[in-house]
Amino acid sequence: MLFNSIGFLFFFILVFILYWTFGLKKYKIQNLVLIISSYLFYASWDFRFLGLLIFSTLIDFISGLILDSDKYKLNRKVVLYVSITLNILFLAYFKYMNFFLDSLFNFLHFFGLKSTNHFTLNVILPIGISFYTFHGISYVVDIYYRRIRAEKNFITYSLFVSYFPLLVAGPIERASHLLPQLNKVRQFNYVKFSDAIRQILWGLFKKIVIADNCAEYANMIFNDYSSMNSSTLIIGALFFSIQIYGDFSGYSDIAIGTSRLLGIELLQNFKFPYFSRSIAEFWRRWHISLSSWFRDYLYIPLGGSKGELFQKIRNTFIIFLVSGFWHGANWTFIVWGGLHALFFLPQLIFKTNRKQLEIVASNSVFPSFKEFFQMGLTFGVISILWIFFRAPNLFIALDYCFRIFTKTLFIRPEFQNMGYAFVIVLLILFMFVLEWKNRKYLHGLTVISPSNKVIRFSIYYLLLFSIFYFSGANQTFIYFQF
Repeated sequence: MLFNSIGFLFFFILVFILYWTFGLKKYKIQNLVLIISSYLFYASWDFRFLGLLIFSTLIDFISGLILDSDKYKLNRKVVLYVSITLNILFLAYFKYMNFFLDSLFNFLHFFGLKSTNHFTLNVILPIGISFYTFHGISYVVDIYYRRIRAEKNFITYSLFVSYFPLLVAGPIERASHLLPQLNKVRQFNYVKFSDAIRQILWGLFKKIVIADNCAEYANMIFNDYSSMNSSTLIIGALFFSIQIYGDFSGYSDIAIGTSRLLGIELLQNFKFPYFSRSIAEFWRRWHISLSSWFRDYLYIPLGGSKGELFQKIRNTFIIFLVSGFWHGANWTFIVWGGLHALFFLPQLIFKTNRKQLEIVASNSVFPSFKEFFQMGLTFGVISILWIFFRAPNLFIALDYCFRIFTKTLFIRPEFQNMGYAFVIVLLILFMFVLEWKNRKYLHGLTVISPSNKVIRFSIYYLLLFSIFYFSGANQTFIYFQF
């Protein structure tokens, strides 16, 4: 059930009616409706993995109860390590087993052991496992360090792990943020309801109109890159940059808006990252729930920015490499993470990584020339690095990059349906204009000419029309594969 499908629309309407009809005064009924809905939602993808989700939830629930009890002081660390190990083993087996086997056989082949039988396991990746695994790990770690108390109600804890708006692709929630909301009655709020509808509308526009159409051109160019000139390859990289942003931030807006319709606030996952002036600022604004998770549960425990310069550099590379590997079982993702670490390094060494914490051009309508140049340079670097994210293997990624810097760089781009692509470019510019206007707020439609209803509703109708007009492809979300 894709968020941008008719099936999900009918599913959510039914959930919404049951939720607000029967659970208006009792949060336990609200939670019961949501956990049943979440399990049905997950089973609609592949019912075979519903048991794995419940088993993983049960392990961390029991671990949390033991860690929270004063009766087991001597065994708390053992329980923590067992819980984390089981979570990582599940993730490693389903997501990385074939990668480990391929890497082993390639390593042996490199040393001349060609007779070794090369085999892989027919392992299917359970959707959302990277996300609900991190929910469980952060939960038990927070209890171990006495940051939170264990949840005593299994249904409530199960909902924290399996809540359907965030189950398959985040945001990666924290128990300290979500569990308190699940332990009280949610009240219907019309103001939040109307803004949530706008947020969902904006998310659907970014996904269906922007991302899915950019995907058509990005796929066309990447799949036949060897026959394209350099300028066309740059266009392909830019289309993928916009595609992945529209796809994932669009998903996040739909997920967060859907949850707000149910009275539950999720963590903001994007803060207009393509308006960043540096790599450091980009990572504070892109996939925020994942970046902050790695910061709190990996980077800081390793020592963070304390200690000698070597330790800081080591910790930086670890967090970026692990972040890359989290995204997928391919060396391209590891190299992608490592390259981001390299570009981050100068800011770490010269201690400028904590600058630019405020929103760009916070006190003016337009950015300064310096800010505009910084944003353009950062976006250009990020777009080049996205090539490694998009390419199926390292050879193609490197070959694609090398082919960009040839004498055909200044030749007119050539690819099919260029006239139609121009329309998409205009829609992309429209998207960024609205996001720039709302860069201080939650989403791109938060504030639109509040004093002029004609302009406001004209934009809403334009978005609706474009969504229905471009709604044929229904491509899956990129981050569903992670």
